[in-house]
Amino acid sequence: MIFLAADHAGFELKESICHKLAERKIAFEDFGTFSTEPVDYPGLAKQLTKAVIKGSGKGIMLCGSGQGMAITANRFKGARAVVVWNAKMAVETREDNDANIISLPARFLNESTTWEIISTFLSTSFSHEDRHKRRIRQIDAT
Repeated sequence: MIFLAADHAGFELKESICHKLAERKIAFEDFGTFSTEPVDYPGLAKQLTKAVIKGSGKGIMLCGSGQGMAITANRFKGARAVVVWNAKMAVETREDNDANIISLPARFLNESTTWEIISTFLSTSFSHEDRHKRRIRQIDAT
């Protein structure tokens, strides 16, 4: 399952993502926001993060810089949220860090780059290399 959330800065890109996921018959749940009216991102990031952890899904968050939502998500044990700017970063963070949430900087990405990042994130698997598993265990132990 894919979980989505965006603040007002990410609303339009989120709507585009929802449309593309629906076209491809990929299951998702949209936590909002549902307009461009200003909204505080922490509540949305918390809802999404809890759903990802509980349902072992993947999360896609969007806010102006991507940073605030990632910071919020990473307060939860089991969340590995990363800000991603391009597809190469999406590959590396999935293969090396087993990231389960990407946070996208909506004010700095266009629709095609956003979809390329998401497609890559969703199609890339964790490498399961011993060094990466060891590092994730160390992160989770803190």
